[in-house]
Amino acid sequence: MLLKKNIKAGKVNFLLVTVLSILLINNIHAESLPKSEKTAELSVLDKVSSKNTNIKIKVGEEFSFQNLNIKILKCYNSEFDDDPEVTAYMQVKDTTINNNDSVFVFNDWTFASSPSIRPFDHPVYDVWLKKCYS
Repeated sequence: MLLKKNIKAGKVNFLLVTVLSILLINNIHAESLPKSEKTAELSVLDKVSSKNTNIKIKVGEEFSFQNLNIKILKCYNSEFDDDPEVTAYMQVKDTTINNNDSVFVFNDWTFASSPSIRPFDHPVYDVWLKKCYS
């Protein structure tokens, strides 16, 4: 009987050590992930009127600009000091399009230094990411 009690205590200790080490590893991994900034600054060009507008959008909120609804889901600054890279995950809806098959006219990552990597293709507007900050 004494042997069974020791085995149960050993199992409980092993389980406790396993859970604590998983939590510790998760905490270390979470600290190494980049933190999303709170605000993104975009530049929107109206191709018809040739008017350029700078807008600031809080991450997670939807912003209406003319016929576009723009939402920034994530916004990151790289940790490099020489030439920082600014990236954001952006969703853009065109409210004039009534086709439910294509909900977003743009739903992808965008890069401030190279907007042509993932181009925003719209007949009336161009949207560029400028910077992210808290």
